[in-house]
Amino acid sequence: MQPQNVSQHNSQSLPDDHIPPDIIRLEQLSKYYEEGGRTRAILHAVDARFAVGEFVVLLGKSGSGKSTLLNLVSGIDLPSHGTVWVNGTLLTRLSERERTLFRRRTMGFIFQAFNLIPTLTVVENVTLPLELIGQDGRESHRRAMELLDAVGLADRGNSFPDRLSGGEQQRVAIARALVHNPILVLADEPTGNLDEETSGTVLELLDTLTRRAGKNLLMATHSYEVIGRADRVFHIHDAQLMEEPLSAAGKPWPEAIAPGQLVIPENGSSVIGKGLVQ
Repeated sequence: MQPQNVSQHNSQSLPDDHIPPDIIRLEQLSKYYEEGGRTRAILHAVDARFAVGEFVVLLGKSGSGKSTLLNLVSGIDLPSHGTVWVNGTLLTRLSERERTLFRRRTMGFIFQAFNLIPTLTVVENVTLPLELIGQDGRESHRRAMELLDAVGLADRGNSFPDRLSGGEQQRVAIARALVHNPILVLADEPTGNLDEETSGTVLELLDTLTRRAGKNLLMATHSYEVIGRADRVFHIHDAQLMEEPLSAAGKPWPEAIAPGQLVIPENGSSVIGKGLVQ
C-alpha cells in the first residue's frame, strides 16, 4: 500500500447530501521563498479539503513545510499563489486586519513552546482571547475557570506560568486555545517539549476536549504516537501534500513496518517504522 498523491476527502463518493462540509479548502496553494538568488518551493500547487469535525495530522521532517501550511491556513502568512478557504471565508482575499480579526474569532493556537505570557496569571492567560474579542470580564473569567477545570488546573488559576511544569503549561495553552469557542484549533508540535508520559496525557486531553466540543484540529508533528488518534494523516514531502492511507484498523500504512526499517515508496518519501516520518 502506498501514499496517495491526491488530497481529496474520504467521502467524495457519497451522495452530495451525505458529504460533510469543508472547514478548510486549499486550491493550488503554493509558497516560495527566495534564497541566494534561487527560488525554493515549500509548498507547490497543493489541493486539499478537510471536513468539519476532523482531526488531521501533518507529518514531515523539519523544514518540510508543516508550520508554513499552518501559517497559511491561519492567515498569518499569505501564499505565493492559490487560495485558502476557512469555514466558507476566502482568507486570501482579506486584508491583514480582516485576517487578524477573523483569526481571533474563529481559531485557537497551541505551540510547542507554550507561548504563555509570563507576567499574567494562569487565568489571565486563558481569558486573553476573550478580551481580544471584547467579551465581558465576568463571563470571560467564568469561561476560563470552566476550561481550567476541564484540564485539571482549576486550583492553579492565580499561579504564574513559571510555577507550572511543562505539561501543566501546555494544558493551560489548550484551555486558552478553546476558551473562545473557535471552529478550528491549529497545533504546531504541541508535545515537542514534553516527555513521553506527559505527551500522552496532553494528547489525550487535546483529543478529548476538541472532539467533545465538535472542534476541528489540524496538528503538525513529528510524533508517530499522534497518528492513531487522527481521522486523516498527511505527509509533506518535496513541496507536495500527500494523504497516507489508513488500514481497516484506522492506522496509517507505516505501522506494519518494523521498528527502524526504512521504506522508500515509489513517490520518493521515506518512512522509518514506528518512529518519525521523514
